[in-house]
Amino acid sequence: MDVPPEPSTLRVFVALAPPDDAKEELEHVLRPAYGRYPRLRWNRIEDWHITLAFLGELPSTAVPPLRSALAGRAASYPAPELALLGGGHFDERLLWSGIDGDLDGLHLLAAEVRGLVRSCGIEFGERPLRPHLTLARSRRDDPTSVPQAAAGLTGFVGRPWRAERLHLVGSNIGRGPGPIRYRDIEAWPLGGAVRHGGDGAPAEV
Repeated sequence: MDVPPEPSTLRVFVALAPPDDAKEELEHVLRPAYGRYPRLRWNRIEDWHITLAFLGELPSTAVPPLRSALAGRAASYPAPELALLGGGHFDERLLWSGIDGDLDGLHLLAAEVRGLVRSCGIEFGERPLRPHLTLARSRRDDPTSVPQAAAGLTGFVGRPWRAERLHLVGSNIGRGPGPIRYRDIEAWPLGGAVRHGGDGAPAEV
């Protein structure tokens, strides 16, 4: 079977991801909205993420140095404790859940990651960090579903969780029809995150 050639460019960003139990908690709250607003283009739960730095379309040759730099520094970045909170929308088109917790630590982490990316010679458009989890997008002829779905999340307060890993993510935006799909290029433990040792006991990273 022929293996498709690697793309010459990748759409790339650096992100955090909530743990499975936090995502499942929000998914449970969203279940009525999935049926109530079927025309929304819902993101898959496994694709939920908090973008720290959106790098756009990069040459594939830029990715290995970036991976090396992030791998070497991830453990020096403190892991912020966060939570999902409520919901909102951008321009009645994009539905999101908000982020609560150590927002100062989150902004500091984003600034340090962006500085590291620039030190690799990668130029990207600077956008102010507005921490959120993108849940769905509306169609152009549907101006009401997103605001109504956001209103349904007003009282949601998620459990606290620690962002354990820094993710370098690629997406298939602009690569044909169909929903957006994301994949981890690589992910690294953040400083202070907990992993399990060989005997099953927690061990500090």
